[in-house]
Amino acid sequence: MGPIWLRVVFLTVLVLDGAEWSDGCWDEERIAIFQLRPFLLFAGFNWTEERVSDCCQWEFVECNTTTRRVTRLSLAEAISSNLFNASLFLPFEELRSLDLRGNGLVGYAKNQGFRKLSKLRHLENLDLTFNNFNDSILSSLSKLSSLKSLSLGGNDLFTGSDHNIVHLKWLSELSGLETLDLSLTNMKNNLLLHLGGLSSLTTLLLGGNNLEGTLHLQDMHNLTNLKKLDLNGNRIESIRSSHGNGREQSLINLEEIDLSDNLFNNSVVAELSGFSNLRKLTDFLYEISPEFCGWSSLESLDLSYNEVNQFLTSKVAGSRCLRKLKTLYLDGVSTKQNVSLTSLLEPFSSVKTLFLRENSYLSKAVATQELHVLSDVENLFLDNTAVDISFLQSIGILTSLKTLSLSNCSLTGTLPAHQGLCYLNNLEELKLNGNALGGVIASCLVNLTSLRFLDISNNHFTGNIASTPLTNLTMLRFLSLSQNQFRVPVSFKSFANHSDLKILLADENKLVGDSAAFGTWLPKFQLEIFCLSNCTTEEHEKVQLPEFLYFQHDLRYVGLSYSNFGGIRFPHWLLQNNTRLEELYMIDSSIVGPLVLPSHPSSELKVLDMSKNKIQHDIPRNFCSLFPHLVVLVMSKNAFETNIPLCLGGMKRNHFEGPIPMGLCSLVYLGFLDLSTNHFSGIIPSCSSLQKMKHVHLAQNELSGTLSDSLFNSSSLVTLDLSENNLTGRIPDWISRLLDLGVLLMKANQFSGEIPLHLCRLQSLSILDLSQNKLSGHVPSCLSNLTLKPRSEKSSVDAMYYRADSFDYVLEDMGLTIYYLTKDYWGSVLQLLTFYPLTFEEEEIQISTKGATYTYKGNILDLLSAIDLSCNQFTGIIPPALGNLSEIRGLNLSHNNLTGPIPSTFSKLKQIESLDLSYNNLIGRIPSELTELTALEIFTVAYNDLSGPLPDRKAQFGTFDESSYKGNSLLCGPPLSKSCNEGGSLGTPSASSREEEDGAIGMGDFYMSFTVSYAIIFLTTVIVLYINPHWRRACYYLVVDSLGRLPCFRRNL
Repeated sequence: MGPIWLRVVFLTVLVLDGAEWSDGCWDEERIAIFQLRPFLLFAGFNWTEERVSDCCQWEFVECNTTTRRVTRLSLAEAISSNLFNASLFLPFEELRSLDLRGNGLVGYAKNQGFRKLSKLRHLENLDLTFNNFNDSILSSLSKLSSLKSLSLGGNDLFTGSDHNIVHLKWLSELSGLETLDLSLTNMKNNLLLHLGGLSSLTTLLLGGNNLEGTLHLQDMHNLTNLKKLDLNGNRIESIRSSHGNGREQSLINLEEIDLSDNLFNNSVVAELSGFSNLRKLTDFLYEISPEFCGWSSLESLDLSYNEVNQFLTSKVAGSRCLRKLKTLYLDGVSTKQNVSLTSLLEPFSSVKTLFLRENSYLSKAVATQELHVLSDVENLFLDNTAVDISFLQSIGILTSLKTLSLSNCSLTGTLPAHQGLCYLNNLEELKLNGNALGGVIASCLVNLTSLRFLDISNNHFTGNIASTPLTNLTMLRFLSLSQNQFRVPVSFKSFANHSDLKILLADENKLVGDSAAFGTWLPKFQLEIFCLSNCTTEEHEKVQLPEFLYFQHDLRYVGLSYSNFGGIRFPHWLLQNNTRLEELYMIDSSIVGPLVLPSHPSSELKVLDMSKNKIQHDIPRNFCSLFPHLVVLVMSKNAFETNIPLCLGGMKRNHFEGPIPMGLCSLVYLGFLDLSTNHFSGIIPSCSSLQKMKHVHLAQNELSGTLSDSLFNSSSLVTLDLSENNLTGRIPDWISRLLDLGVLLMKANQFSGEIPLHLCRLQSLSILDLSQNKLSGHVPSCLSNLTLKPRSEKSSVDAMYYRADSFDYVLEDMGLTIYYLTKDYWGSVLQLLTFYPLTFEEEEIQISTKGATYTYKGNILDLLSAIDLSCNQFTGIIPPALGNLSEIRGLNLSHNNLTGPIPSTFSKLKQIESLDLSYNNLIGRIPSELTELTALEIFTVAYNDLSGPLPDRKAQFGTFDESSYKGNSLLCGPPLSKSCNEGGSLGTPSASSREEEDGAIGMGDFYMSFTVSYAIIFLTTVIVLYINPHWRRACYYLVVDSLGRLPCFRRNL
């Protein structure tokens, strides 16, 4: 025994001596993780090359708590290459789980297939869902003998080829596989037979495939260990579970089956009745018959969103058949008959948890005399089902109720004062949010002494919270008062004895001060989540932050936004006292003065938003080191000064100065950058690595230099705003490669040269502002190729939203039934969670149109299309082709040197609202066809050389005054004081003049009239000379004498 023990110790020393093992993860694995970065779209936010960094704490990485070896890598939607490279993962010798979902993988690099992962002897879970693999990868996967779970859903594995069967057989070699996901893979009926070799399978997911007609479960008879089978979302009409005429049953250990969203009829009941171990069924059924007595083990039955007419007429038979049924889902059921609640539920007398959500017929079906059928129900969910207030007055007979959820049930009126709800002494969780209940809280609620969860948010309750029975419900752990009309004392001292309180939400009420007699008090509770946002105060009343926050040490989430706390300093003590704080929101909270930070790092903080305050002076240099794991930071619209720390971004409307930090270019998954309205100077750094960038705002700074390099080479860039800087040079070619670019704003710079023709290739472009530069040359006619179609992407900041998990963790730890049973339902407590957009700003732009500068955002920005080339040095004519911009709403060509007539093709601009052609050298008449522009609100051609009568004063042209035409001395007609006349007499313009196509004499007409006049004069002279000989001789001597004066003529004489 001794020698063996010594050998073990000796080998252990050798292993530890040969490996470089840091205090955290192993060095070789930390290096291997970091070497993944070139192959990823984005790395973990805290990945670093520093040796002191523990990679087990890195994002997307999990380790064994004992050996500190990496056991899980979560790289969903993160890999940049579409070819898998197995060698990258071989250093992780104890890897157990690899998540590669949604990476668009189509195959693997040469000699880097999945079979190489067989060296990872501990690999048990491999997730390849939603890639682009075909069935050829199955042979490579078959070598991973250690796998217990394989997810291939969402890949186009089975496309009808004869080779599908051959490849599918390879999976039979995975003898230890327990879970297989083949959903959404185009699986067909004939392939099921070849899954029989997977005898260890316990879970098989085949939802959303091409299974149809009759499904023969005996094809899978070898799957004797199968417990869960998901067949939802196919086109199956019937099931055959036995062989021939015999009763040999397949899948005898099946406990859970999902047959929803298929084409079944009632005949499926008989086939399912033999599954004696079935515990959970999701199906499309109409009525229960005695054959269901075979389901004696059924514990959960989901019949939601079906038509239900009658289940069973015999309560006794139902009790015998479904004696173990505990959970019943009847959400969204409909009926052709007047089915009473009694007849609907009598067969399910053993049910303890009942879901009747989204049922329109129940408003008539639920009667007081029928409530006895629910007498044994402990958890009742009626969310999104219209219920009369009388239900709350009669519900007192349901004394077994522990959980009652009536969210969004159209309840109106006041809570019953002496009956019904007040007698549910066993009630532990009550949800009444999203109704129209009002008045004061009924005093009899003090009887609900077991209540630990109460949500009465989004109603019309009134009164002072300190005077309600809520102050006596000391068992409460969760309390939501948000979105009511309560008066909330800011001290919250009335909840001093609520020692179990963990979550307190009081947003959107009215804050009131406390009398001085209250003084300082020590709370018995330690909150984990506290929200007091969007609250109003009495006029001229100032409230401070609740003092009890000074004594909190376990907060995870704090929301104090949009509440006026009367000029407070940033509460650095809140961060210092609560070391587990993950999210802090203090938007527009009246914070003033310098930014004072805690003395110790807040390593758990992920979200910090202190925007729209009046914080001044510098951002401390150690900001980033104090918040090492910060994911979301918003500090815009403050009064910060001097340079911006290298680690920060998204800081518009402050007083930052100096160059833009190069560190921003390392934020490879940055999607929104707004540094506008600061004092940044110098050149714009080249950030070609920002491939996910969608919106860039650098307007109103002091940036200079040229745009020679590809600053933002992101194919997804939608907005580029460089307005009001000192940028010079030509408009660069790389802009033409931004094919998704919808908004290009470059006004008020020093750009020169011509408009490059490549801008016309930007088919997504709908807003172009190049005004107030030094651009010259002709206006490109190819601009007419722009479609200017409305695009929702212009106002969309990002499809991604960030939500920290603090709410989830807290709610899970509280052990609430209402959370556990509804966390996956859209109408559940998920309403409480904060989904935070990564950019935190609604996309908005400023553009000059209709004679003023406006800010556009939202749907209006999506619809806006405009071109502004004003205040430049353009010459030549206005291209008639611009009349093809049928979607344009604003066109400004003013303050240039344009010549020629106004194109009559502009009459096709049916959507245009603003047309500014002023301060040019345009000539001719204003085309009368422009009166067809019925959407035109602003029209000006002032200070040109136009002439002739103005268009008729009809439609929109009847609204334009003299200012639209001033500075054109040759124009006449209303609304000008100068009238058009002929021969000095007053009159109106002739019909022929109004019908002139371009408002000016065409060159063709001029040549024709000149030729005719010359011919008449010539013929008249010839005739006169022919008739009068004296004039003829005089003319002859005149011509000869004139020719004699010419030197060349004299030499030839």
